[in-house]
Amino acid sequence: MTPGERLLRIYRRLLEAHGHQHWWPGETPFEVMVGAVLTQNTAWSNVERAIDNLRAAGALDPRHIAGMEPGRLGELLRPSGYFNVKAKRLQAFCRWYLEEGGLEALRQLPDGELRRRLLSVHGIGPETADDILLYAFDRPIFVIDAYTRRLFSRLGLISGDEGYEELRGWFERHLGPDVALYNDYHAQIVVQAKEVCRPRPRCEACCLRRVCEYRTTEARRRSVTGTPD
Repeated sequence: MTPGERLLRIYRRLLEAHGHQHWWPGETPFEVMVGAVLTQNTAWSNVERAIDNLRAAGALDPRHIAGMEPGRLGELLRPSGYFNVKAKRLQAFCRWYLEEGGLEALRQLPDGELRRRLLSVHGIGPETADDILLYAFDRPIFVIDAYTRRLFSRLGLISGDEGYEELRGWFERHLGPDVALYNDYHAQIVVQAKEVCRPRPRCEACCLRRVCEYRTTEARRRSVTGTPD
């Protein structure tokens, strides 16, 4: 079985277990972008509260955010954590967004150029840039995060210490360019890692246990040492 076939088999099992995730939550592409910036180092429920604050203040708009007094913006973003840092990053992103001509102008850029420009923005790293590319611009860019490394290293498909670009390229090469697949696959990985493949995994509840190298190795170790499950 090729790596691509294995990846697709894993996706189908995740989809059967969790159902389609309908990501990314957001009413507009700009809201998706805001969420991608704010979700760094926090739970999505906290991001939703911060976005609700922006919406209630009539400030869920790039011009409002770019021109807002930083302290006031920080207070609105407080639920998302690291709110003063995130206020600076979100303002930097919104100013860049406006300088670039907004959504329609950015949509005209090819994938590589759009990604390069996103990565030039203060506070936008590869994962955040790729979230924006995939979920706001519908570009075939596979998002890599800590959950991806944990899940697929346990499955035995990667070592887990590959560089970000190496790992992104590996997924894209074996899956082929498919926005819809990348969209839901990343969401499935997040759900699986949060609910089942945790730092201390719940292997007995895992839909991937029959194809998981970690579970097989762990079961063998327990058998040899006599350690109970």
